[in-house]
Amino acid sequence: MGEHYFAGRPQARSRPGTVDLVLPDLHFRLATDRGMFSPDRVDLGTRVLLDSVPPPPPEGDLLDLGCGYGPIALTMAARSPQAIVWGVDVNERALECGRGNAQAAGLDNVRFGLEQDVPAATRFAAIWSNPPIRIGKPALHALLDTWLSRLVPGGRAHLVVQKNLGSDSLQRRLESRGWPTERLTSRAGYRVLAVTNPEKDTP
Repeated sequence: MGEHYFAGRPQARSRPGTVDLVLPDLHFRLATDRGMFSPDRVDLGTRVLLDSVPPPPPEGDLLDLGCGYGPIALTMAARSPQAIVWGVDVNERALECGRGNAQAAGLDNVRFGLEQDVPAATRFAAIWSNPPIRIGKPALHALLDTWLSRLVPGGRAHLVVQKNLGSDSLQRRLESRGWPTERLTSRAGYRVLAVTNPEKDTP
């Protein structure tokens, strides 16, 4: 089996490239490379997510979980310039591309890094993610449990998942774990799930 995009240090020989992310309000030319997720084009699921989500909170800490080379994180950062956006991934080559893309876009409110680079006390006003479904259900569930628990009370996560890769079963699983989850949209074989932290702010 070939190397997975979720390898920490990809062994595939470097072959730099670029892709364009064109949204109604933004246009980024993004550097990519081999050994990372969707290096030849912005993944359709990512596009569905970015076309569907409401604006991110204007302030606070925001998270792109499984950020790759950064299309989601950079969109969050551009739409919420007063927020701090964390792009988290295990793939160090992708993270390096993300840092370069943020610099090229003039966005200094993005931090790309590994899980351990995010301070443990950080809580997120929003999480946007095209999660790495292919790591397998146990690993995926553990990943989502870890990060959803760091949403602020009332904070929301938006996840895009292919229908044929288990979006509906994931929605049921999240709800069974106490995370109210609704289907925001369904398009091109993808579902966008909105997950809310049901906790209330304490006075």
